Amino acid sequence: MTLTNGYEQSDREEKLNILNLPSLEGEAKKIIPTGGFGYIFGGAEDEWTLKENTQAFNHAQIVPRALSNIDHPDLSTDVFGLHLKTPVMMAPTAAQGLAHAKGETDTAKGVAAVGGLMAQSTYSSTSIADTAAAGNGAPQFFQLYMSKDWTFNESLLDEAKKAGVKAIILTVDATVDGYREEDIINNFQFPIPMANLEKFASGDGKGQGIGEIYAAAAQKIGPDDVRRIAEYTDLPVIVKGIQSPEDALRAIGAGAAGIYVSNHGGRQLNGGPASFDVLADIAKAVNHQVPIIFDSGVRRGSHVFKALASGADLVAFGRPVIYGLALGGAEGVQSVFEAIDHELEITMQLAGTKTIEDVKHAPLTHFQYND
Repeated sequence: MTLTNGYEQSDREEKLNILNLPSLEGEAKKIIPTGGFGYIFGGAEDEWTLKENTQAFNHAQIVPRALSNIDHPDLSTDVFGLHLKTPVMMAPTAAQGLAHAKGETDTAKGVAAVGGLMAQSTYSSTSIADTAAAGNGAPQFFQLYMSKDWTFNESLLDEAKKAGVKAIILTVDATVDGYREEDIINNFQFPIPMANLEKFASGDGKGQGIGEIYAAAAQKIGPDDVRRIAEYTDLPVIVKGIQSPEDALRAIGAGAAGIYVSNHGGRQLNGGPASFDVLADIAKAVNHQVPIIFDSGVRRGSHVFKALASGADLVAFGRPVIYGLALGGAEGVQSVFEAIDHELEITMQLAGTKTIEDVKHAPLTHFQYND
């Protein structure tokens, strides 16, 4: 363990023998301090939406196919002008130093090792430049929590562009912080500085709660902000936090190069639908105008398959990767991706799908079961 400002950070670096991703949660809870774990794990209010995010995948079923004459499914995919070895990506996830002393730099190494895509968060523990360098040339996106201070936004965007990120993800569902009871119970304040705030803002986030951090964020975000960021950076802008077809079309009308279907992992509006339950309708409205990224509740290779078959082009997850980071550093992150990719490969084989494009055209049934 590494002690930083009185907070114990894991410094493990080892491959993990993973039975399944849900099993990592309990193991990670043993080594991440209570406040840090509560921040990572917790959702809004009584966490109904958080729980339903994963349960909702049971609302659709994969049709097994035989006599398909295929073997060794190919997980590679091309999206946003990138060739990726897996359709599974690392969602933008804040403050990874809560899980491991090397934070986002180890995550970047682990994601790069599997040929995947990582999205950096505005509220990262490590700097944009250091995280990009740790990826050793692997593609990364940068996620922006838009500040009320446009100069701060420009500084972050300039730094991201200088670091070579391939796109900007604009988060639009966090103009205020969700009511997160775990953080209130634990009186949680960030013990680890946030590198981007430290470099470009008046503070570093250390000693603040999430409400204080969000207080500096823009509370009004509209289509003009999408246009402004696209024009300023000359990079693709992907709008994250979309949960309705109407908002997806509004974002595309403002120049969005991608739609990110997400309910923030159940951390913002409790009582909203599970992210998977709205994906197909959004994909139908988007109608292939731009690529779609999906997250919230992904824990299995079959979940990835169902999301792709429902209209997603990339499928992101966060919490399981952070648990892998805590338990094994960069190698732990790599192990998490390898585990879910292995499950996806098995699912593809049994569903008679050779490529990710085949998965996108695979039929799903929607039988309702009482259990």
